[in-house]
Amino acid sequence: MSGPGSLLADDAIENPAAEIEERLGLEGRTLREHTARGVVINAAFHVGIAALSLAQKFAVAAFLTVTEFGIWGIVFLILMTLSWLKEIGIGDKFVQQSETDQQLAFQRAFTLEVLYTSGFVVFVWLTLPLFALAYETSEIILPAIVLSLCLVAGAFTSPVWIAFREMRFVRQRTLEAVNPVVGTIVMITLAALGAGYWAIVIGMLVGAVAGAAVALITCPYPLAWRFERHTLNEYVSFSAPLLISAIAGIGIVQGTLLVGNQVVGLAGVGALTLAASVAAFGERVDQVISRTIYPAVCAVRDRTELLHETFVKSNRLALMFGLPFGFGLLLFSPDLVNYILGERWEPAIVLLQALGTMVAVRQIAFNWGLFYNARADTRPQAVIALVLLGVFGAITVPAMIAWGLDGYIVGTSISVCVEIGLRAHYLRRLFSGFSIWRHLVRAFAPIVPAVAVVLIARYAGPDVRTEGQAILELCLYVAATIAATLFFERRLLREIGNYLSGRKDQPSTALAPA
Repeated sequence: MSGPGSLLADDAIENPAAEIEERLGLEGRTLREHTARGVVINAAFHVGIAALSLAQKFAVAAFLTVTEFGIWGIVFLILMTLSWLKEIGIGDKFVQQSETDQQLAFQRAFTLEVLYTSGFVVFVWLTLPLFALAYETSEIILPAIVLSLCLVAGAFTSPVWIAFREMRFVRQRTLEAVNPVVGTIVMITLAALGAGYWAIVIGMLVGAVAGAAVALITCPYPLAWRFERHTLNEYVSFSAPLLISAIAGIGIVQGTLLVGNQVVGLAGVGALTLAASVAAFGERVDQVISRTIYPAVCAVRDRTELLHETFVKSNRLALMFGLPFGFGLLLFSPDLVNYILGERWEPAIVLLQALGTMVAVRQIAFNWGLFYNARADTRPQAVIALVLLGVFGAITVPAMIAWGLDGYIVGTSISVCVEIGLRAHYLRRLFSGFSIWRHLVRAFAPIVPAVAVVLIARYAGPDVRTEGQAILELCLYVAATIAATLFFERRLLREIGNYLSGRKDQPSTALAPA
């Protein structure tokens, strides 16, 4: 048998239970091999799409003024935060369920998704005038109405859930790639033609419609209307805490926008939007790993020891990217603005640095919630969200009023610390003996040498900073990060390599869960 360091235990993988064999498309692989392969496939798709999204934002920012980007930022963040009310876990519940008739289960979930989305879009239209009054501009109403149609199209991408539940990653990610690829092409073309923020709105809508069309054409099950009250009750029990969490999240984001608009104006909101967009890139690996392992975690949700091992190692894999990216923003944000974005984005430098650092710290225990979701226990997520909303109201808002964007940084930093503490609490409840401090030390060890190399290079370098020096330091940072990661995480990387190659070597036991 494998030691405690194995990503997934042998009796759950080498000889999968009937349910695992039935629900997952393993294609002759063990579950750990299939999951590791899925991480690579999903990483390739998501890093590519994330890079495309980042390039898209920079390209569009080059054609838009800071004020136009601020107007777009308000429209986008209104719809994005309101859409959190739509994302109440219907797809996750479909993945989590174990019904005998999967076609019927999908049709029930699809029916609920269409019903909820339809009602939600009407709610969005009714609330838009209130947002226009709050931001003192009616210019946001029409683009927001058009953009809300993306949510309707999104409901018809539900067939992607089927591939996700079965861990058929190539099919899933290919379907999901249609939207951003088509949308980016349209968006940049229209921006270059001078369409302003309408380029982004129209591009996103065209991409969403294209993604929905492809998903429906390739759906393996016929679409049908299947509304049943007992199914509704089951999904509500799962989704209600997630809805509460979403409402709290909306309160934080919209509160930030409203206070920011009053304190620092549209230009400041534009800086907040750009900084948040760039920082969000660092969380992509979190999403890749979380969404890859979720179906497997659901399949073995009653094996607490196995879930503990999976949590620890999946978090460490995400930290290999998240921490270097976050601290990279801290070190190189001035160069990003000075040599790429231009001087009009100078107000965003400190925000980029601060949010980069926070993104790095937030990688710690990032995927704790999916392990509770796999057990159909979503209440802890609502509790944490409500606490963070309280921190925002009690600390961040007064700090923003007093100190502007600096106050936002102070308040958000405190909020991140509180969030990590609450995650540690719930992880101790789920995994007996879990230590957040040991997790922190292990996580930050690889990044320390890389940061030290850059700081030494800057201390020893010329007084006048040049673009060439910035590029050299970036290369040193990347090289030192790779070398340190290979040194500190060599056993875990070797283990993952064995899964990918199909070797049956004994997994490392030296990196057992903390």
